Amino acid sequence: MITLLACLLVLSGAFVQYTIGFGLAVIAAPLLFQLSPVYVPGPMVVVALVVASLSAIEYRHSISFGGLKAAIIGRIPGSVAGGLLLLWADLASLSFWLGLSVIIAVAISLFPIRIAPTPRRMAIAGFISGFMGTSSSIGGPPMALLLQHQQASYLRANLSAFFVASCFMSLIVQTSVGFMSLTHLSATLPLIPAALLGAFLGRRYGKRFPQQWIRTFSLSLCAISGGSAMLSYFLMS
Repeated sequence: MITLLACLLVLSGAFVQYTIGFGLAVIAAPLLFQLSPVYVPGPMVVVALVVASLSAIEYRHSISFGGLKAAIIGRIPGSVAGGLLLLWADLASLSFWLGLSVIIAVAISLFPIRIAPTPRRMAIAGFISGFMGTSSSIGGPPMALLLQHQQASYLRANLSAFFVASCFMSLIVQTSVGFMSLTHLSATLPLIPAALLGAFLGRRYGKRFPQQWIRTFSLSLCAISGGSAMLSYFLMS
């Protein structure tokens, strides 16, 4: 039953991400953690890698590797810092941090401010993304904030390309600190077909739904799931 629920969460998150450009980890990670801590962050990062790879291939002609260089460089020390947090934190602290990451993601997605993606800002966003992505699997919001006003195909292409590189970095760090083992891998395998199906359904049918409706529903769900993860911290403490 837990595996089935986990697959449904991943399918829903992948569907939303392919429909509006974000949502996989933000929607699924806190609820997956409530089902079983084994799903976050390692397995969730593998699923994110699969979905990001599909999107990067689809929008490959719009990828600007030069524009991503600063962010990827900044992501390296951020990933290491995220790995150190995993070593230090207990399950209750990780639940709180996961919920806080989701609340931050929701707040950033509502940010109306236009911030130019300069190399320095990209490096800072890359560092924060590395820290959040490695420790909680939710590393997209800082980069999305900088790129949110770019053309849609450019946004999807470069966020996806960045996520592919980011996921590999996070997995290397998570493996070294024990958060991506054979146990985590076995928990990941059933989630991959669910992610692929969600991506397929989102690509084929997602645009038929009102985008603003899906966005509002997704952000509301994220806020609820993030709040529940933070509440778990106080219940576990």
